[in-house]
Amino acid sequence: MTANSTAYKASAAAGTGSTPRRRISRGPARRPGWTPWLYLLPALVLLGGLLLYPIYQLGLISFLEYTQAQVSGGEPTTFQGFGNYATLFGDSQFWQVLLATVVFAAACVLATLLVGCALAVLLTRVRALPRLALMLAALGAWATPAITGSTVWMFLFDPDFGPVNRVLGLGDFSWTYGRYSAFALVLLEVLWCSFPFVMVTVYAGIRAIPAEVLEAAALDGASQWRIWRSVMAPMLRPILVVVTIQSIIWDFKVFTQIYVMTGGGGIAGQNLVLNVYAYQKAFASSQYSLGSAIGVVMLVILLAVTLVYLRLVRRQGEEL
Repeated sequence: MTANSTAYKASAAAGTGSTPRRRISRGPARRPGWTPWLYLLPALVLLGGLLLYPIYQLGLISFLEYTQAQVSGGEPTTFQGFGNYATLFGDSQFWQVLLATVVFAAACVLATLLVGCALAVLLTRVRALPRLALMLAALGAWATPAITGSTVWMFLFDPDFGPVNRVLGLGDFSWTYGRYSAFALVLLEVLWCSFPFVMVTVYAGIRAIPAEVLEAAALDGASQWRIWRSVMAPMLRPILVVVTIQSIIWDFKVFTQIYVMTGGGGIAGQNLVLNVYAYQKAFASSQYSLGSAIGVVMLVILLAVTLVYLRLVRRQGEEL
């Protein structure tokens, strides 16, 4: 047997006629460790100073007796424990204001999502020039300061000089006199300055949906409402979660619109919401501890709503 035949048999037994491949041994995957946190450290320190420290001070004052006497140094500051919260929860006006705040915020969030999503779909149906005009108008409303927008809306609905009453033939009807008409007027102003965020965000999400998916649904005979409900909405769910949570936070702590348009909470406080109620307790009545307690309650409510909403979304298998 020659040397060549021996090499051929060896290669045949190995199952290949070429040189065997080298196996690349890979070690364990390297974990990032602390490197990402080092890059995030400056931002975390800044956020901690801007957010955590004020929250700490808010919670601390809510456990103290802190009125104008303590601020001026006339009386010492004393620890009250949960006494301020007991006083707050024992006040029937607090529960009335809390209910009004929840209902008002829910109406604002629902209206903002409906109008914003509807206009986002409309932007995908119109030509370039009307789309540009609508985008500029919406961004103009979004960029307008809250106090400026509230003042303009007060002029539009003024009972003596406002053009809205003249067009509708309402005479000298005062929108801010009645409780529900005042809330409705503020809701319209909040909707006007809030829907652009939802519209722009949802429009960007719709543009990211593959056109083939929408065309296939249209070829199957699905209506526009069916396409939105069965195709677009499930694919846009992470975006809708973000805009919903943002709207809940913004609308639950509305202050400027209520304070400016209802004159600080309406007649006999009929249009009070928690933010304005806390302002009245803290600064109008110099009960800073009660105002801080209201702020802590608002913070807890918003955190609870956000966590519950995120948990419901996670149960449906969505990734945020």
